[in-house]
Amino acid sequence: MTELLYLRDAYLTKFDAQVVAVRENALALDRTAFYPTGGGQANDTGVLAGRRVTDVRKEDGEVWHTVEPAADASPLPEVGATVAGEIDWDRRHQLMRTHTALHVLCGVIWNEWKVPVTGGNMEPLSARMDFEFDPVPEGFGPRIEELVNAELAADYPIVVDFLPRDTAIHDADLIRTKVNMIPEGVREIRVVDIVGLDKQADGGTHVRSTNEVGRIRVTKLENKGKGNKRVRLEIVDA
Repeated sequence: MTELLYLRDAYLTKFDAQVVAVRENALALDRTAFYPTGGGQANDTGVLAGRRVTDVRKEDGEVWHTVEPAADASPLPEVGATVAGEIDWDRRHQLMRTHTALHVLCGVIWNEWKVPVTGGNMEPLSARMDFEFDPVPEGFGPRIEELVNAELAADYPIVVDFLPRDTAIHDADLIRTKVNMIPEGVREIRVVDIVGLDKQADGGTHVRSTNEVGRIRVTKLENKGKGNKRVRLEIVDA
């Protein structure tokens, strides 16, 4: 199992780790600060063992880092070697801002309408999220943009904690998705608490306070079928 350093420190940018497995153009490590694609959040990029990291995926508990070939055509480090990694901080921070904005959006919609999330996806500074609305309220786009930006400006602190699975899954407020997507094998649930606004089980990376996000702009509302409405947004500077 790869130790996921970003779960406890999303601001960690550099780390050392040991190679535990090697395959063509990819390394698995005993620990990593690179976020693997999952939960609607895109993977980190950066540099590992002097090579550009282009993709990061989690497979059976191990995190695999796909890297570009070395300029001098040297082979990948062998199993047991210690390697240095550094994430692309600009990309990571943009994803952190975006992910936190989506949690604020979830909190606003949950608190106003008690509507669950049915899906979502994000890239740096842009995202979409689906909700179980049928129909959406009048003036929904401008209203949620106003509400979300007010909550972002309120500068709520964001706290990460860990709860036993049996405690977390029986708290309806922690599971905001229509379907509980937490794998059965996960015994400890990570909880992201936007103190005073929103509290959810979540494995992604987030900023330390809502004001660090900036502001959002709702760019489009889409009908994705009966009872399923999509909100598209982008992150803009304050």
